[in-house]
Amino acid sequence: MNKIVIASTGASAGKTSVITGLARTMGGKAGYVKPLGDRLIYRKKKNWDYDASLLVQMLGLEQEPEDISLGFNHAKLRYVYDRETTREAVIEMAEKVGRGKDILFVEGGKSLGYGASIDLDSLSLASYLGGRLVVVVSGENDVVYDEIAHLVKYCRMDGLDLAGVIANKVPDVDDFENSFAGHIRDLGVNLLGVIPLKEQLTWFTVSFLADRLFARVIAGEKGLEKTVRHIFLGAMSTEESIRNPVFNKENKFLITSGDRSDMILAALDSDSIGILLTNNLLPPANIISRATEKNIPLLLVPGDTFQAAKEIDRLEALATVENEESNRFLEQLVAKYVRTEELLK
Repeated sequence: MNKIVIASTGASAGKTSVITGLARTMGGKAGYVKPLGDRLIYRKKKNWDYDASLLVQMLGLEQEPEDISLGFNHAKLRYVYDRETTREAVIEMAEKVGRGKDILFVEGGKSLGYGASIDLDSLSLASYLGGRLVVVVSGENDVVYDEIAHLVKYCRMDGLDLAGVIANKVPDVDDFENSFAGHIRDLGVNLLGVIPLKEQLTWFTVSFLADRLFARVIAGEKGLEKTVRHIFLGAMSTEESIRNPVFNKENKFLITSGDRSDMILAALDSDSIGILLTNNLLPPANIISRATEKNIPLLLVPGDTFQAAKEIDRLEALATVENEESNRFLEQLVAKYVRTEELLK
């Protein structure tokens, strides 16, 4: 069984997306563990890691999400485990999940150093399991080069099998290849691939928004899987909003107070795919019925309009099982830009 530890130099580099693409591209039966959870969600009265929950469904694993993570809380994990028992627990988990699999993907924390105080950082995981280490870096070209240079200069790789680095979310692949790829290889690093930044992967579904905002869906459930491409903040007058070019774009998602019936009706009559109602205010019953007829989801949250807009602005577009179009696109990107054959021993 091939064990591949996917690490990143910083948060939001796209580790889970890369794993999703690799799993779909490389074929064979794949397993997945994430020993240290860092993206907490609450499901079925249990604490799960979002990525663990996603990959369990994506790969059709028998395990529950809580069975492929040791936990989230550093203090609790420090109390339960020491370095040796941590190593044993990780090895046992990997053996159990990886049984009968061709590949086991092991996802590290949000950065290389995350979890170091409890011996669950990515480099420790690679050491425990003897797996091949792949480091994902992302961002502007100079940032990616700096991160890789820092990795080479300051991270101890003694005894580790560094398979290489994947540069992800790169704005200009050709420029990166021409200006930086040669220098990276001169550092002795195997550049496994350079994946471009694609706007499509920054979009999310209405269902994803409802889930992340803990919103109550009061109408239009059949439209939850539509993709949000533009967000409009309906804080101005309806007349001004209608004149705004963004209001008339396709796949628009509106944020407005639940008592703004004029704004909500205007959105229902334009090309909207969902409306977030704020202040915990329900619109009149006729508006709810109209949204249901049009399959336009109405989501209800307690916070005010600007608070909701800030929350959405901070959201990172994450892969979901339901968004098959996005998952196929990830697979195509990885197949085209990453030399996956070099990851197999």
